[in-house]
Amino acid sequence: MDTTEAPAPGREAGRREWIGLVVLALPTLLLSLDFSVIYLAIPHLSSELGATSTQQLWIADSYGFMVAGFLIAMGTLGDRIGRRKLLLIGAALFGLASVFAAFSASAEMLIVARAAMGVAGATLMPSTLALISTMFQDPRQAGFAIAAWMACFMGGMAIGPAIGGVLLNSFWWGSVFLLGVPVMLLLLVVGPGVLPEHRDPGAGRLDLVSVVLSLLAVLPAVHFLKEVAKSGIALLPGIAAVVGLVFATLFLLRQRALTTPLVDLSLFRHRTFSAALLIGLLVPALQGGTYFLVVQHLQNVEGLPPMTAGLWLVPSTLIMVGSVLLAPMISRRIRPAYVIAAGLVVGAIGYAIIARIDGPGQLDQLWAGYSIMVLGVGMPSGLGTALVLGAAPPERVGSASSISEAGGEFGMAMGVAVLGSLATQVYRDELTGAVPAGLPADASAAATDSITAAVPAAQRLPGPLGDELLRTVRDCFTAGLNTVSAVSGVLFACLAVFCVATLRGIPAANESEPETVGAAAEMPVEPTSTGEPPQLR
Repeated sequence: MDTTEAPAPGREAGRREWIGLVVLALPTLLLSLDFSVIYLAIPHLSSELGATSTQQLWIADSYGFMVAGFLIAMGTLGDRIGRRKLLLIGAALFGLASVFAAFSASAEMLIVARAAMGVAGATLMPSTLALISTMFQDPRQAGFAIAAWMACFMGGMAIGPAIGGVLLNSFWWGSVFLLGVPVMLLLLVVGPGVLPEHRDPGAGRLDLVSVVLSLLAVLPAVHFLKEVAKSGIALLPGIAAVVGLVFATLFLLRQRALTTPLVDLSLFRHRTFSAALLIGLLVPALQGGTYFLVVQHLQNVEGLPPMTAGLWLVPSTLIMVGSVLLAPMISRRIRPAYVIAAGLVVGAIGYAIIARIDGPGQLDQLWAGYSIMVLGVGMPSGLGTALVLGAAPPERVGSASSISEAGGEFGMAMGVAVLGSLATQVYRDELTGAVPAGLPADASAAATDSITAAVPAAQRLPGPLGDELLRTVRDCFTAGLNTVSAVSGVLFACLAVFCVATLRGIPAANESEPETVGAAAEMPVEPTSTGEPPQLR
């Protein structure tokens, strides 16, 4: 049996750990890439498989639904059976499901394969982050390793459309699903030799009722957020939200009653954990909602094709990745609270620039504002995750990482839904009274619905009437983007103040003593549900 162990507390990681980081970072990149690459492939695979519009939605959403639904359960399961064991099981399942997805003979088969990929992804994501926390015990190395993991995750989401476009131009639609197969094989072959095993020796039996309750709470909530982002508030999504809220309440009540809960609620009594988790929820929400609108602006206002729009965003993605990697280096000398707050202020400046755009033809200003914004977003991303993990006892790191990632997933979905709805409302308010006279009823209805429907409708109209409608809807959409950017900038500034107020007591890495490795070592700690104080790393 493999007995690979993590470095002793305080000892610097060696070559084996750095090789292990590469092995863990590559699947993280591919897992996040799978969230976005599917959208370019859907038109191709739909014609081949004859997928209906409903089936297309399930093909696109089943992966994300399963990841969000199983994250919390799988993070805790890793603490119980072993993080490396769960990681390798997930890698094998993900590779097999990817092959089935690539060679699916029907839409139904592809939906099932994508759902299986999502379940496997939920096992991989918290396991990779928890293992990194176990492998890197030196605070400076741990900060960089977590930042590298976060950079891969964020980079994969952004470059997915570009990579998907290249593959679809050269191969068949199934090629986008085969990207992960060689990487998962590498993980299965190399992982046992370079990754340590870690489990909670005092963990009790996995409570299956809690797992079911968490699914029944998460899935309706995610469905509600996705539907609001697509079509606005409606009856059925509203019912789903209420159902999710009811089961979320039942889930929390059960966690309070269990001796070994699926989620240790005592973690939330730790100020560092809760504050960093809140920042990790709201920053992705604001950035994700803005990304959603910027992509629409590029295609519908500036008129860029999807592939060009995806490539246009790559340089700013590289800026964000660089910011994620730079933040832990700065935090060696400057306290994390001030580094995160500085990033949020920089992000607010970027939002202020975007808020001043007044229509098409300002790509330079949009790029500058968006790039400055994501430069700021990178600062809290890796550091915030490190603070969340540092506030958890070692045996609960898997659970803490899954909570952190679930918060990020909810944040992204919530941001797209809330900010998208705000932008839509502003768009429709601006459009009232501005619709050109003599517009046909179908074109008027399309314009009122959304800019995505309005642009093709305007292009079908003859001469000046179509040009006037196109100019009007583009100006109205830009007004929505301006409003969202202004609101997001103000919220970023408020978050900066909140960060300094709640996290300023956490020392810089160079201020910590060798035995207090965790970023949150100086913060007061509440006892866990077992009565023992968390052992901050």
